[in-house]
This record gives sequence, C-alpha cells and structure tokens, in this order.
Amino acid sequence: MNILGLNYRFHDTSACILTDGKLIVAIEEERLTRKKHAWEFPSRAIDACLKQASMDYSDLDYVALSFKPAHKVLPRLAYAGIHAANVPSFVSKEFGGAFLKQRAFWAWYNAHWPEKPKGPHPVFIEHHVCHAAGSFLVSPYDRAAVLSIDGSGEWATSWLGQGEGTACERFHQSYFPMSLGSFYEAVTQYCGFQTNYDEGKTMGLAAWGDPARYGPIVDDIVTVGADGAIHVDLSFFSFQYWGRRWCSQKFYDVFGPPRDPSSGKDTFDQRHMDVAAAFQNTLEKRALELCRVLRRRTNAEYLVIGGGVALNSVMNGRIVRESGFRDAYVMPAAGDNGTAIGAAFYLYNSVLGKPREFVHLDPYVGPSYSDDQLSSIIRECKLAAVRHADIARATARVIREGAIVGWFQGRMEIGPRALGNRSILADPTVKDMKTRMNAEVKHREAFRPFAPAIPRECKGAYFDTGVDDPFMLKVCDVLLDKRDLLPAITHVDGTARLQTVDKDVNPLFHELLLRFGELSGIPVLLNTSFNIMGEPIVESPHDAIRCFFSTGIDYLVLGNYMIGKRVVHS
Repeated sequence: MNILGLNYRFHDTSACILTDGKLIVAIEEERLTRKKHAWEFPSRAIDACLKQASMDYSDLDYVALSFKPAHKVLPRLAYAGIHAANVPSFVSKEFGGAFLKQRAFWAWYNAHWPEKPKGPHPVFIEHHVCHAAGSFLVSPYDRAAVLSIDGSGEWATSWLGQGEGTACERFHQSYFPMSLGSFYEAVTQYCGFQTNYDEGKTMGLAAWGDPARYGPIVDDIVTVGADGAIHVDLSFFSFQYWGRRWCSQKFYDVFGPPRDPSSGKDTFDQRHMDVAAAFQNTLEKRALELCRVLRRRTNAEYLVIGGGVALNSVMNGRIVRESGFRDAYVMPAAGDNGTAIGAAFYLYNSVLGKPREFVHLDPYVGPSYSDDQLSSIIRECKLAAVRHADIARATARVIREGAIVGWFQGRMEIGPRALGNRSILADPTVKDMKTRMNAEVKHREAFRPFAPAIPRECKGAYFDTGVDDPFMLKVCDVLLDKRDLLPAITHVDGTARLQTVDKDVNPLFHELLLRFGELSGIPVLLNTSFNIMGEPIVESPHDAIRCFFSTGIDYLVLGNYMIGKRVVHS
C-alpha cells in the first residue's frame, strides 16, 4: 500500500510517501523552489518523492492531507462575524486563501486522475491530529502523553491527549485566538522579525535579555487552566483581527516602541532583548503547565511534542528537565512541514487500522546523488576537485587547520535543522569562529548562536544532558569546565542546541566527528545549515556549489570529492 502525504494548505508545504507503513521519502517544497518556507502547492516535492521512490502516479492508493477545509473556514467565519470589523480581513486572508488552496489541490488531482474513481482516495485530516497523533505514531513509544502547540491549525491552537498503540485520545483542545503560538509570534514581530518564520531568532535573542524586567506583566498575559485550556489577554494583541500588525497599542504602551527591522540586523535595544526574554520564559512556564496536566492525566513515562512551537528547543530542553517525563520525542520536522508525514501515518495506522511498522529516528529521507552524478557535475562546472579515499580524515584535517567546510553527503534531511548531510562545519574551539561564520558565511545577525554535533556516546563528557537529541531540538547546558573549550557553540547563557550523532544512523558523520576528536582532543564540531540567511538549505550539488562560491566557505565536500578555493592576495 502506497500513501502520498501532503501539507499543501499551510507554510512549509511538503510531500512524503509511505509504503506498507514505512516512510520511504519526504521532501519540502522550499528545497526545490529555493523559496524559504514555501506556501506553493508542493507539486515539485510530489514529483521528487515519486522519483526517489521509483513510482509513478498510478502506484498511489491514498492521498492523506493535513487539513480539513470546513474546520478552517466555518468557525473562523463565525468568529469574524462576532466582530463585524474583522469580516473584510477574514474574507481576504482566511476564506480566500483556503479557497485558492483547495482549488490548487483539486486542479492537481484532476490533472493526474481525470476519472476520480480510478485515482487514489483523498483523506482530509485535522491539522493538529497530524501534528499530535502523527508524531506519536512515528515515535519510539508504544504509550505516551501527547502535546501539540502552534499558532493555529484550522481553528485549534493546541492538542492535549495520549497515544497508545495505534490509537490517540484527545483530552482538551484550545481554539483561536487563545494561542501560545500567536502569543510568541507577536513578540517576534515586536523584535523586528518575521512572524511564522523567525521565532527561532526570538528564542536566540531572549538569552541576551533579563526575563525579570517584564516577567510579572507577561506572566499575566497568558494562563493555563487546570484542564489545559489556554487563555490569552487579547487586549495586548491584534493578531485576532487578521491584519498585518500583531501587537495592539496597549502592547507598545507597556513595553515601548517595537524594533524597526530597517534599523540594521545587529541593532537591538536592551529593552527588546528583555521583552523577548520575558515572553520566552513565560512560554516555557505555560508549556510546563500543559505537560503537568498531561502527566497527572496519563501517568505516562514519555511525552511526544508536535506543532510549530515544538521547534522551540529551549522550551523542549526545560520540559525534559522539569516536566517529570523521562524523555520527550520531537520529530525532526515538528512544524507544518511534518504534517505531511503525520497525515500519512494517521491514515495508515489509525484510520486503516494497520500495525505500526516505523520509528522516525532517521531524518535522512530526502533525495541523494551518486558518486557518478557528483563527478559529472564537478566536470560540468569545471571545478578542481580531489577525490579522497578517506574523506572523513581529509575533512577533519582541514577543519582542524581552521577551515570552514560545506559538507554535502547522502540523502537530504527533513526539517529545519541541518543534521550532518547538508551542513556547514567548523572547529568550535576557535574563539572567533562564531563571528566569522555569522559575518562571512551566513550573513546574519551577530547574536545568533551555532549548534554542536557530537557522537552520542560522548555527550556526557561535554554537555549536561541525560537524553539523546538527534534532531537539535532540546537545548542543554554546556558543562561549566567545557565552556571555554567550546566558545563557538556555547551561547551567552551557557547553553547549546546539541545534536547527538548515532553511528548506526549516520556512520560517515559519526566517523568525521571521531576523526576530528583524534586531532583536537574534542569530538565536537560546529554544525550549521548549509545555506545563507533567507535561503532554504541546499538540496542539490548545484545549490551547494552556488552557496560555496558566494560565501566565505573555504572547502566544499561533495561525497568523496573536496573542492577548495584559490586564494588571491591583494
């Protein structure tokens, strides 16, 4: 049985294919269009998935879609009707958008299956079910508490329940505009960043602020009830009106003027940092309260977290430490991109009643390029490349010598984090490496931190964590006596967004870390996504080559080939 899973309604559109309950391939549309956080219908991702799976459209039995149209339009229309002034904004932004998306889906479907009885059966599934149940069904747990939080799906903003076997039971759901995600998106806009996309920047900026300055005020803005109900004081916000501005005048009266995005990427008032810190701290506390509701209700040992807010790795790290659960599973594409996977697995396991056959611990489910293909592209681009029999040893050597390396290997990762196949790597012991990387390679804000990668068996020697973190989604402390050794990956607050690398999942990247450890005495590399600010992670060798020659990357490694730059001295 072959199921095509699609996220086509929300940002980060994506596609995946399941065969007999196993994830064969998953791809985000942005990687192919080169438009970050793509909203387009994922037609390119669908074709790429079929190609990777060696299938055509006739092989598909079902299409699982992470959106239930009526659940989006009807409740929101009723809400807009209560506030008559909202109706024009609603019609243009929500109703119009939903209509266009549905039209795009049916146009695609009818183009491939003009006679509907002969086409795969389309199944529309609630957005938060895809986040929550879909994440549980690919988790390593047979029983777990389940939490999903985002800005909003069709109408819901959270999902609290439990999963057992192939069944998921919902205990409580909050609805727009009572949204922790929108609460955090508002402060993201206040700090001069882009809502829906730049919340990770807000999280990084928060570490530079003092949460106590505005903490008591922010704590009163959002609360969680005993049943898990989220309540937001809407007098501080205007996101509920579907306009361009997310904060009300009261927000500015209390916290001061917002940061002007045109003021420069490195221009921040301490006030903006303090406000970001207060909102981050309150988000963490309210998420912990939701987890405690689930812990009391389920008495489960493990937790599964989904939704866009689940990408807040600082929050996740605190949940692991303080919630009472032994560990938490967050799938690598926990945001809307992963709902394609969630929809497909919910259909297979929960709707069709098939047994669970898959655990999503391997994020490398995208396209790959053979050695012959890489060699052909290198010749086509007239690049001077050296083929190494031991590419891990050769790469470790140049990194230890101070080089920044673009590392392109195997199948592409799914999700927003580069996890060792489409990565830029550097020596984390070099004091100015963070500054060099932000300024010369990533072209982004100077305050933003970088992540470390380490063999999973070595993590306890450098990081204060008792759990694995293969997807960079649980921030932990760098051990106090190791912070001076790892200046390039230790954030201002002494934390790091760790990636633990399993030898069985990514043997080549694991080998590279060990090789670097042999040279430096520290088996840790700075690992950041292979892109520059505003662009998606590279998908193809051509993408990698363009990024290499337009940035301060010193070497590009494509498979077993290493390409350097000719240094010209003025």
